[in-house]
Amino acid sequence: MSKVTCHMSMSVDGFVAGPHQSLENPLGIGGPLLHEWHFDPMHEDDLAWRDSLLAPKGAYIMGRNMFGPIRGEWDDDWRGWWGDEPPYHAPVFVLTHHAREPIEMQGGTTFYFVDGFEAAFEQARAIAGDKEIDIAGGASTVRQALNAGVINELVVDVAPVVLGSGESIFAGITDVKLEQIEVAHSPFATHIRYRVG
Repeated sequence: MSKVTCHMSMSVDGFVAGPHQSLENPLGIGGPLLHEWHFDPMHEDDLAWRDSLLAPKGAYIMGRNMFGPIRGEWDDDWRGWWGDEPPYHAPVFVLTHHAREPIEMQGGTTFYFVDGFEAAFEQARAIAGDKEIDIAGGASTVRQALNAGVINELVVDVAPVVLGSGESIFAGITDVKLEQIEVAHSPFATHIRYRVG
């Protein structure tokens, strides 16, 4: 059975995206600051964590807001934030209540649009085989995965940033046990790996 992981960058005050997400501000106000640790110039202590984040996976699950800021019916021209060759190189299951035909992109990424977390997870498990399934985000999708009890390992990269408000993966989560199994840090982030039980 596939290992299920989730790897999220977070502010010190617990937000994985800033307030007021929009087409112009996909990560919300201040949200891009959470991800500076894995872009150049990169501290050598962050390399292994970046490589873990970008390592090939068997499938991904993401929320509709992470795929794009479209609400209601789809704009058929919208194909995600990542250009012609998204970084996933595997099937990506996008949670949405609005049906859409799959979008096949360069480099092996195909976006499938699925109604409901449980259905997306079953499809991801069927297609991933023994390869890892990654819960890519955003916050609502991670909360659904935590509530469903499917995440085996959670990595949180805590950036030295305070956002004040935004989206939290732990909002309303009360019954998840985390066992800290690894910690490392650089001037740009503290990386914490948890076993989820």
